[in-house]
Amino acid sequence: MSPRRSAAAARDTREAIVLRAVETASTDGLEGLSFGRLAQDLEMSKAGVAGPFGTKEALQLAALDEAVAVFTRRVWEPVAHHAPGLERLTAIARAWTSYLGGDCLPGGCFLTAAAAEFDGRPGPVRDSVAKNARRWRKVLAAEARTAVANGELPDDADPEQISFELNALAAGTNQERQLLGDPRAAERGLTAMLRVLTTPANVRPRGL
Repeated sequence: MSPRRSAAAARDTREAIVLRAVETASTDGLEGLSFGRLAQDLEMSKAGVAGPFGTKEALQLAALDEAVAVFTRRVWEPVAHHAPGLERLTAIARAWTSYLGGDCLPGGCFLTAAAAEFDGRPGPVRDSVAKNARRWRKVLAAEARTAVANGELPDDADPEQISFELNALAAGTNQERQLLGDPRAAERGLTAMLRVLTTPANVRPRGL
């Protein structure tokens, strides 16, 4: 096998391992990952699975990176062409709740589950989960800030509060779908998100 083909085969193998890791972690959590289980699922040797990563933590971080890429493809990329501000925020709400209500991963939103799993566990995985969460919250706040500047939201609307509420509603929607089995969870989540974007509830209370 030529070096080029060998490198391509190694990339393909690593990608297959990561994709399986994401599927497994979506139901069993990142702590539920093991080289042995993935080797069994993929009909590979344990050493062959461990080789591209070296440690379980490196595998967890790779799975998290892939989950972020999935979220980006499903939620951000379809709406990026919309005008910044309220139009894009509304499109995000629709794409986000569609993603939460779909069957992209067997365990629902990977990032929501990872946030709950690692919120009290210090270390590189928690740091990565938090970094990605903050980055998305900044995206939402920036769109809300643009909506205020465009006159689409009240002058005293609080972009950070809007970002907080949208994120909290997404987490609640995922729980409603995955834990409680509500088939209307995505619909309810979208209704709540649109209410945040269209009512004075997003205005910062005076005096705070």
